[in-house]
Amino acid sequence: MNPQTFKGFNAKVTLYDDRIEIKRDLTARIGGAKGSVVALTDLVRPLSKPPTAWANGYVYLATDADPAHLNYWADAPKMKIGGQPQAILFTWFQRSYQAAFLAALDTAWRAVRPES
Repeated sequence: MNPQTFKGFNAKVTLYDDRIEIKRDLTARIGGAKGSVVALTDLVRPLSKPPTAWANGYVYLATDADPAHLNYWADAPKMKIGGQPQAILFTWFQRSYQAAFLAALDTAWRAVRPES
């Protein structure tokens, strides 16, 4: 599979055969956001929420190393999904990109997961 790139809010996510790379744009990096790389074999499950006209949606790449108490509306900034390096936000106008990313991610993830 050729790498596929999807545009999110202040970031882009590239899906490869074996990993997902999230790269933040300059504005996000200045604000302290970090990019990340998640191996598809480390992905426990993708968590997602679709965007609405009032709030951004997200795709969060959950791994075994994540804290168990992630909460989108938590008070501590480090506990917000939107502040996590392995999350990508999508605006209402990017909802088709989020749907396309989730579909491609599902296909790639199933390809590397052992049959259970």
